[in-house]
Amino acid sequence: MGQFLNLPPIASDQGPGVNGLVSYIHWLMISLFIGWLIYFIYTLYRFRASRQPKADYQGVRNHASSYLEVVVAGIEACLLLFVALPLWARAVEKFPTEKESTVLQVMGQQFAWNARYSGLDGVFGKQDMNRVKADNTFGVDPADPAGNDDIQVLNEMHVPVNKPVIAYISSRDVIHSFKVLAMRAAQDAIPGMRIPMWFKPNRIGKFQVFCAQLCGSGHASMAQGLIVVESQEDYDKWIASKSPKK
Repeated sequence: MGQFLNLPPIASDQGPGVNGLVSYIHWLMISLFIGWLIYFIYTLYRFRASRQPKADYQGVRNHASSYLEVVVAGIEACLLLFVALPLWARAVEKFPTEKESTVLQVMGQQFAWNARYSGLDGVFGKQDMNRVKADNTFGVDPADPAGNDDIQVLNEMHVPVNKPVIAYISSRDVIHSFKVLAMRAAQDAIPGMRIPMWFKPNRIGKFQVFCAQLCGSGHASMAQGLIVVESQEDYDKWIASKSPKK
C-alpha cells in the first residue's frame, strides 16, 4: 500500500511502522467510503417518491438509531482503549537512553532551525530560559565551563547512522513543528518548553527538515533545514571540526 500511496522513501527504523499505520487508515477510509456509498444508494431506493408519495413528518418511531449511536461510541472507545493507548504506551517504553543515543537540542525560530550539541565532553552547559536572546539562542550560561565546547549550528544537523537520536525540541518565538519526513518523525516546537523526540536513522544521506505549523510569512524558508546522516567516523570528524579551538 505504501508504494500505491507513493509515500516518500524511509530512512529510519520507525518508518515501516508509520507507513503501515498510514496504509491501515487508508484501507479503513476506503471501506467506510464504500459502506456509506452503498447505504446512500439504498436510502435513495428505499425512500424514493414513487414508493412513499406522501411525506411522513413524524420520522423514526423506534430507538434503532439511538442503539446504533451507542454501538458506534462503544467501538470508538474500544479503539481508543485497546489500540491507540497500547500503541502509544509501547512507543513511549521504547524511548532510548541518552547514553546510547546522539543527543542534540533543536530551537526553531522565524525562519530557521538552530541545533546545539554537547561537544567533545558530552556535557551540555547550563541553560536559563531568561537568558534567551538574539545572540544567545539557547540561553546558555556563560559562567558554566561545561558549555565552553558546546557546538551550535544553523539549519544543518549531523547524526551518525544506526544510532538512536534524541532531539529536544523548542522554539524561540512562535509555535513551529520539527518534521523529518524521511524519518517519519515530528514534534511541535513550543516556546518555553523542551520536548524530547527520537528516531533511529538507518540510511546515509541528506534529509530535509520541514516546519509542519504555519509560523509566519517566511514559513516556507523553514524547509532549508537538513539532517545529514553519516557514518560514526564521519560524524566524529564533523564534531571535532566544529568544536571550539583552544
